[in-house]
Amino acid sequence: MAAQRLFRTLLSRSGTGPGPGPAGPRRASSSLPAPGTWSSRLSRLPHRDLYRLSVTDPDQFWGSAAADRLRWVEPFHRVRDCELRSGRISWFLGGKLNVSVNCLDVHVETHPDRVALIWERDEPGTEVKVTYRELLETTCRLANVLKSHGVQKGDRVAVYMPVSPLAVAAMLACARIGAVHTVVFAGFSSEALAGRIQDAQCKAVVTCNQGVRGGRLIDLKATVDAAVKSCPSVQHVFVSQRTENPTVMGQLDVPLEEVMSSQPPVCPPEPLDSEDLLFLLYTSGSTGKPKGIVHTQAGYLLYTSLTHQYVFDHRDGDVFGCVADVGWITGHSYVVYGPLCNGATTVLFESTPVYPDPGRYWETVQRLRISQFYGAPTALRLLLKYDDSWVKKYDRSSLRTLGSVGEPINHEAWHWFHSVVGDGRCPLVDTWWQTETGGVCIAPRPAEEGAPILPAMAMRPFFGIQPELLGEKGERLSGDDVSGALCIGQAWPGMARSIYGDHDRFVEAYFTAFPGYYCTGDGAHRSNHGFYQITGRIDDVINISGHRLGTAEIEDALDEHPAVPESAVIGFPHDIKGEVPFAFVVLKDGVSERGAVLQQLRELVSTKIAKYAVPEHFLVVRRLPKTRSGKIMRRILRKVATETTGDPGDVSTLDDPSVVKEIIDAHRRYTEQRAEKKK
Repeated sequence: MAAQRLFRTLLSRSGTGPGPGPAGPRRASSSLPAPGTWSSRLSRLPHRDLYRLSVTDPDQFWGSAAADRLRWVEPFHRVRDCELRSGRISWFLGGKLNVSVNCLDVHVETHPDRVALIWERDEPGTEVKVTYRELLETTCRLANVLKSHGVQKGDRVAVYMPVSPLAVAAMLACARIGAVHTVVFAGFSSEALAGRIQDAQCKAVVTCNQGVRGGRLIDLKATVDAAVKSCPSVQHVFVSQRTENPTVMGQLDVPLEEVMSSQPPVCPPEPLDSEDLLFLLYTSGSTGKPKGIVHTQAGYLLYTSLTHQYVFDHRDGDVFGCVADVGWITGHSYVVYGPLCNGATTVLFESTPVYPDPGRYWETVQRLRISQFYGAPTALRLLLKYDDSWVKKYDRSSLRTLGSVGEPINHEAWHWFHSVVGDGRCPLVDTWWQTETGGVCIAPRPAEEGAPILPAMAMRPFFGIQPELLGEKGERLSGDDVSGALCIGQAWPGMARSIYGDHDRFVEAYFTAFPGYYCTGDGAHRSNHGFYQITGRIDDVINISGHRLGTAEIEDALDEHPAVPESAVIGFPHDIKGEVPFAFVVLKDGVSERGAVLQQLRELVSTKIAKYAVPEHFLVVRRLPKTRSGKIMRRILRKVATETTGDPGDVSTLDDPSVVKEIIDAHRRYTEQRAEKKK
C-alpha cells in the first residue's frame, strides 16, 4: 500500500489549488450536441452525410470540430497544409494551445471533483480514485519538478513506468511545459530502453523503483540504471516508489515524491504551436532500428477526442475501461488523451487478465461499473481456454460497448466476447488503427441508426478517413469484393508527422510504395457491401507456389476450431514450393485426441481457404510467446522453426520468457519424431 499512501499524502498538500488556464475561447462540452458551428450544423447531419462532408470538405469539418472542441490560446488561421507524396502534414496552422489544459483545467473549472482516473492496482479491490483537481495538482507539481531540474520546452523525457496515476501525470506534466515525452513500455530490456533514450537524446528519465504485475515484482530501477550507463544525454532520473522495498539511489537519481511535495500545485501552461511535438513513440523494435513516431499537439488531441466519443459511444458519467498499457499507442490515445480531453473517467489497469484468476477482468467490470471495455484479441483467446463461469459469475450489466484492438479478431473470440461477455446486447467494435494513425481509422461505429455490425470485421472508415485498396502495381482497385494493400487517400489530423530525426525514412516507409497515399502496410478485403476486412500485414505474406496468402487468414481459420483458442502461423522455407505455412497451435485444456484435432484443422483450412493453404507443419504448444501487451513475438517462432540459431534473441519483453524453452523443447521432440518416421 506504499504507493497509495504516498500518492494520497502528496495530493493532500493541495496548497492554493490550480490556477486559471490560458486566455482564449471556452471549450465546448465534450458531449455533443453543444453550442457552436460543429454541433449546431454538422452533428445533426445523418452519418452518411457527415462522413461525406469529412472527406469532401475536410477544412469545414475539421476546422469546425477543432474550434468547438478545443480551447485555444490563439486561434488557427488555416486548417491544413498537407501533401502526402512528400510526407508534409500540418493542421490548424497558426493556432496555439496546451494539451494539458484541454485534458485537465477545462474540467477542473466545471467539475473538479469528478473522478478522472481509477487506478485498478495489481492487488484486487485496492483501486485508487483520482479526481480532475487532484490530477491537475499532481501534474503541476511534477511539471515544476522537471522545470526546476532544467527540463525545458522541446527537451525529451523518457517515461519508463508501470500503469499508474504518476505515469499519466508525467505525460501531462511534459505536455504542460512543452517537453516531449517518450513512454517506453516497462517491459523492454535495458538495451532496448537505452536505444530509445539515445535516439531521442532524452534529458531525463521518470521511473519507479519496481513494478507489480500478476503478483510479481519487476525491478524497473535496475533496468534504468543499466540503460543510462550508455546514455550521456540523461542528466536526472526521477524515481517514484511503487513498493516499500528500499531503493539504492545513484548520482543521477532524484526521489520523485519527496521533491514533488515541496513544489507548488500550480504551473503556468506553456502556449504551444499546433505542430509542436507532443510525444515520440517507438515502434518495430523487434527488427531493425526502432522508429520514433512523431505526434504533435492539436490534431492528435482532436482526433483522439472525437474517436473516443463516437467509436465507443462515450457519454457523460461513463467509466471507460481500456486495459492497454500506457507504453503503447492504445494507452496514449484511449487511456490518457482521448478520455481526459472528453472529461471521462478512465481506468488504469495494472494487472493481468488471469491474476488472481481468469475472472479478473469481469470482477473489475462489476466492481468499477465499467461502461466500455476495450481489450486485445490475444487476451480474449487466452480467456477462451477457461470455463464461461469465470465470466458469468460477475455482474456485467454496466457494460454498454465492447471493443477489440491490436490485431484482427477471429470469429470464435468475437462471438465469445459478444455473446458470453456482452450477453449479446453490447455492440462490439473491432477497431483497426496503428501507432502511426494516432487513433481509430476503421470501426463498425459510428454508423447510421440500426446499421449492422458484422462479426470480426472493422467495416467502416471513421470521419475523414478515405480508404483505398491498391494492387501490386499501384493500381487503384475499384468496386467491391476486392483485396489489396490498404492505403489512405488523404491526410487526417491524428496521423503521425515524421520519424524523429529521419524524415526521409518516414517518407520511404509510408509514402513511397504508393505515391500520393499513406501505405498502412496492411492488406484488406472490401466486401460486396463495401465493408473492410483486415487480412494482416502485407509483409506477413507467404508465397506458396506463387500463391500469396496472409498468415492472418490461416490463423483465423484455425482459430475457428472449438478446441483452438489461438494459433500463430509463419512462413517456413520449402525446396519446391518456396514457402509453406508452419502453424503453432494452442489447444484447450482437456483435449486428448491431438491427432484427430490436427486432421480436422487441415480439413478446416482446406475448406475455408484452399488445399495449398493447409500448414505443412503443426506444432502443439502450451503457450505462445507474447509481450505483456499481448503481442505474439513471431520473430521468436521463426527462429525456433527454422533453427537458424540456438539463441532466440532478446526475450526480456515477453510476459514470461520461460515459454521460449517450452517451445524449443516441443520443437526438438517434433523434429525427432519426424526424423524417426522417415526411417
